[in-house]
Amino acid sequence: MTEKKSPHNGPGRPKDLAKRAAILDAAQCLFLRHGYDGSSMDAIAAEAGVSKLTVYSHFTDKETLFSAAVTAKCQAQLPELLFELPPDASVERVLRNIGLRFNTLINTPESIELYRLMMTLASQNPKLSQLFFEAGPQSVHDEMEGLLRKADQAGVLRIAEPARAAEHFLCLIKGAHNFRLLVGCSQAMREGDAERHVDEVVELFVRAYRV
Repeated sequence: MTEKKSPHNGPGRPKDLAKRAAILDAAQCLFLRHGYDGSSMDAIAAEAGVSKLTVYSHFTDKETLFSAAVTAKCQAQLPELLFELPPDASVERVLRNIGLRFNTLINTPESIELYRLMMTLASQNPKLSQLFFEAGPQSVHDEMEGLLRKADQAGVLRIAEPARAAEHFLCLIKGAHNFRLLVGCSQAMREGDAERHVDEVVELFVRAYRV
């Protein structure tokens, strides 16, 4: 069981992280390709090029792996550092960076397929839907809420209810276009159109909460 090394076991650590990343990549690929029920831990192990024992040493069960795969997808596009508010930073610039990355994340073909999958599974497996929501949308919302709380405390915006404001911002970024993608009646935004959409949302949001 060489995978279970402590952070201080230098030589083995990069190999463990590489295996974990390979498992997460394989899980994301197979969950989208075959759905949750159609993706076994054996198949994920084979896709990742590791043993099933290695998969279970990193993730105790398929639900845990699914949750981790969703989290990894979000963190790749929206790392925690993105939600920092340095003292000398423009809040508009910070919000714009978050808006652009969030807009990209939710509108990728992979994200659209994942949302469609979760809509299909919603009535069949409520527990899985809850895992997805907590690992993805709720996690992003919580990071956004934390940022807006910092902005209020720093006095750059006046936000009495950061949780509601975070929801407003993220929903404005989603807009109607994301729904049109979900139901298959639109194409992806061109880069210029996406930037213009995010800029308009940031301007509207800051105007509403400016001190």
